[in-house]
Amino acid sequence: MAIDITMPALSPTMEEGTLATWLVKEGDSVSAGDVIAEIETDKATMEVESIDEGVIAKILVDAGTDGVAVGTLIAVMAEEGEDVGDVAASAGSSGGSSGGGSGKSETPAPAPSETDSKDNGEKAPAPSPSPTSAPSAPKTEDGDRIKASPLARRLAKDAGIDLGDVTGSGPGGRIVKADIEGYTPSESKAKAEDKPAAAAPKPSADADYAGPHDDIPFEERKLSNMRKTIARRLTESKTTVPHFYLTIDCDLTALMEQRKALNARLESEGIKISVNDFIIRASALALKKVPAANVQFAGDKMYWYDRADISVAVAIDGGLVTPVVRGADQKGLASIAGEMKDLAGKARDGKLMPEDYAGGTFSISNLGMMGIKEFSAVINPPQGAILAIGAGDMRPVIRDGAVTSALMMSCTLSCDHRAIDGAVGAEFLAAFKGFIEDPLTMLL
Repeated sequence: MAIDITMPALSPTMEEGTLATWLVKEGDSVSAGDVIAEIETDKATMEVESIDEGVIAKILVDAGTDGVAVGTLIAVMAEEGEDVGDVAASAGSSGGSSGGGSGKSETPAPAPSETDSKDNGEKAPAPSPSPTSAPSAPKTEDGDRIKASPLARRLAKDAGIDLGDVTGSGPGGRIVKADIEGYTPSESKAKAEDKPAAAAPKPSADADYAGPHDDIPFEERKLSNMRKTIARRLTESKTTVPHFYLTIDCDLTALMEQRKALNARLESEGIKISVNDFIIRASALALKKVPAANVQFAGDKMYWYDRADISVAVAIDGGLVTPVVRGADQKGLASIAGEMKDLAGKARDGKLMPEDYAGGTFSISNLGMMGIKEFSAVINPPQGAILAIGAGDMRPVIRDGAVTSALMMSCTLSCDHRAIDGAVGAEFLAAFKGFIEDPLTMLL
């Protein structure tokens, strides 16, 4: 009995992914637990393990294929004793199918359904004696309900898009996330019944953007899933979230002395505490001290969080990810340092798991190590705030009426004004400054 290998759901919200690499080829024997492929999601490239043993009979989806829906049949494996050629021929003749996960095929592939008979959006001739046919426009299920994924429905609602105006590209005309993201208002008046037999091609997602200049050499590079997600989420943030910004300067003198002393004690244990670890700890304690800043706007309600889960921006090739230090208010500096080292390494290797980056109640973006003195960060929705950390540098300050120098760091808080008012943001920064300038208080 042939074993189906389908595109797995690597996170609760994943609808599709890129089949980045096959680590096996047709004819290879695999055992349960062997890594057979790498799948690229919007956050990381994750390994897929075989849950059965057998021989790879047929690969149905090539490496590098984008937009492979969860549940799509991507390969077929022959069990021990089966003829690999027969299994491959059967898989090739069926043209692939989709399912809910890896499993054994105990029955022949079903005859093509009416939705399988579509050819590039054209209506297939009605089979005899059945009078039905399947147009490409999304039909309804359960009466008049339009076929659409839950995520597509939510995105359409947020964007004010009528699902009835969108052409679905999923199985059976189902509307998926990509259809909402690629939707243009020009589609809204085009009804399925008014279209010619060969529907006009759907406008591309970048139809509104100018092409390259003719006289400048260039290289066109396709957006990765990560970059697409960054573009979508941050555009959503800057266009729908009312940002305001507050900046405060912190004296790092005492912190640097304390850091030096702690690292000398921890050197034998292989632990090194960074300035960023102090910042994570100080931010978490400030959120506990000012709980009105540890919130999230949710339409007609607000979420107040009892725990400070800090998302930390980590730059990687092609974008950035925000692994989460959970319960940072309950962890010591050494624990935070070890956890961040592990998370940053996994992020740069593309090995973060969904549980490593999902959630978070507050974000930190630190560009100080790159010499950036001060900047404003874009809020990571649905969070209510993000703290941008600049470089520490020697500046003139006045103390006791005299000019002296001190190692100062500028920090800018971006707040969602729907959830956090100016006074709350200022109170948070004052608490944060207190912990940074007197780091021993982080131990209380």
